[in-house]
Amino acid sequence: MSVFSAFRYDGKRALVVGGASGMGAATAQLVQDAGAEVVAMDYAEITLPGAKAIHVDLADSASIDAAVDECGGPVDALFSCAGVADGTPGIEKINFIGHRYMIDKLLARGLLARGAAIGFISSAAGLGWEANLPLLKEYLDIADFDAAAQWAQEHGKADYMWSKQAICAYVAREAMPLLKQGIRINGICPGPTDTPLAQANKDMWLGFGSDYRAEVGVEAATPLEQAYPLVFLCSDAAVAITGTTMITDSGYFSAGVTEAFPEATPVVNFLLGRY
Repeated sequence: MSVFSAFRYDGKRALVVGGASGMGAATAQLVQDAGAEVVAMDYAEITLPGAKAIHVDLADSASIDAAVDECGGPVDALFSCAGVADGTPGIEKINFIGHRYMIDKLLARGLLARGAAIGFISSAAGLGWEANLPLLKEYLDIADFDAAAQWAQEHGKADYMWSKQAICAYVAREAMPLLKQGIRINGICPGPTDTPLAQANKDMWLGFGSDYRAEVGVEAATPLEQAYPLVFLCSDAAVAITGTTMITDSGYFSAGVTEAFPEATPVVNFLLGRY
């Protein structure tokens, strides 16, 4: 057996939530190419040949229950990729609460077993979550689907940034209890990535960090370039990694923290709560 077999998914079953487009679609294609049997879930139509396609509405717990029933098991790798932008009704459910609910259902039914891995897509907007940890812990302590959504609405947190910070905090907090069950959980925090969702919010999403990218000579990431680290994190090659949200932003955040690119420093300070 080649040492590089640890990067592959032969004999594994992967579930990609949000597999219809963007980073989710790229992840589904990549993990399929790496040898996995792929189940893809989304609200939109899934077109990946060879994948089992399941409709799901992450804003509806009953829809998630039905999707989990249809999926069955085992699930060796769960990629939680679905997300929407500010202004979408139910964003707090679609971007985080629904994903967490699905994970809880898969665990309760024994469909995520020892040796499995979970990979989340957060965002550069989720960076600096540590500064909000006390309030995030209060939020994460609400296990009920509807009660968590109500809390987000009542506290003015039914938005994109909060949902992505919740993902980062959840990944960090759940790493130890999940590892006790033999399950790893990680995530990525992408910078601007040229997806259909980003194109629909082009001025804000793809404009962010454009001065930095021009300075270093790179473009916004492609969905495949973000799928590479996500698929790695759920592979056996990353067996020693859990509880991590990998920053995949071409170095923008690091350049801002260190003032190597001073124009990014005010943005980074804002994310870190250093007003």
